[in-house]
Amino acid sequence: MAKKKDDEKKKHTPVVTKKSLQFLEEYINNPAPTGYEWEGQKLWLNYLKPYIDEHFIDNYGTAVGVINPKANFKVVIEAHADEISWYVNYITSDGLIYVIRNGGSDHQIAPSKRVNIHTEKGLVKAVFGWPAIHTRHGEKEQAPELKNIFLDCGCTSKEEVEKLGIHVGCVITYEDEFMVLNDRYYVGRALDNRVGGFMIAEVARLLKENKKKLPFGLYIVNSVQEEIGLRGAEMIAQRIKPNVAIITDVTHDTTTPMINKNIQGDLAAGKGPVVSYAPAVQTNLNKLLIKTAEKNNIPFQRQASSRSTGTDTDAFAYSNGGVPSALISLPLRYMHTTVEMVHKEDVDNVISLIYESLLNITDGQDFREFK
Repeated sequence: MAKKKDDEKKKHTPVVTKKSLQFLEEYINNPAPTGYEWEGQKLWLNYLKPYIDEHFIDNYGTAVGVINPKANFKVVIEAHADEISWYVNYITSDGLIYVIRNGGSDHQIAPSKRVNIHTEKGLVKAVFGWPAIHTRHGEKEQAPELKNIFLDCGCTSKEEVEKLGIHVGCVITYEDEFMVLNDRYYVGRALDNRVGGFMIAEVARLLKENKKKLPFGLYIVNSVQEEIGLRGAEMIAQRIKPNVAIITDVTHDTTTPMINKNIQGDLAAGKGPVVSYAPAVQTNLNKLLIKTAEKNNIPFQRQASSRSTGTDTDAFAYSNGGVPSALISLPLRYMHTTVEMVHKEDVDNVISLIYESLLNITDGQDFREFK
């Protein structure tokens, strides 16, 4: 009997549908670098529209779907839409291109990667070149650094590069695309944090399909420009002026090699959503998330952040005189690479935790510790 109960407890019911997964693949594969998120935002809004009452977009491209827009009490669920990328910084006389970061792009993974350079004439293909192993002699090999990685788009002069529509300031993204690995993990570039936008859209879908009526206004927010300092969240928090905010982003799976758990904590993909402890995380809202997880048998993990969470949580928490905010993170392997990896069940469980938590928030709820 005990074994049967354990098996029943371990059984996982998927939340993501085949249709949802098709959207996720299209959404991940579409490039939406910081400052240039609009094509991804269009895809996201088109998916979200059947589940909301109205939507709006701010001047920099943050997209917001709203349920119960006339309600006075406002709850935000939020993710960020942008992905890390590169900018064209310098074109040499012989047609090679040097770059600078747009967000936290990793110079060490760049060599031999295929990229798309975004121009007004369309996409231009290029590669990050690197000297062959046969030619790298000397006592100490030179490692990839921002100052020595370069793009080759097949041109032999600066003029030829410019004729393709490439100029200083053109944005560059990797080609790598979405896949499912071992029927267990979603893999791709920009899961940080486009998978967050997907998950909050799925929450809206569940609310609609399950005919749940919320006693407050729900703002499903897909913010821009998180990767360069939480800028989109800062702007939209001032516009919406929410009463409560639940943020979702990714965090590090610390079980892979070369990560120090003493510093990064002990978190693993497949073991559930991560709830955070940090000054920006409002204690009683966080307790609501934990009690909701426990009540609904949603597995979860815990993480502590020193000073700040480094996510849009900080922007919402410290806006408008202080907004009760909390963070639900998705464990992710290989952050800021082109093979970011998250567990399918964790994605389902983050969706479920946000959904069930919304059902436990009341109109006008006061989260203060004392009054």
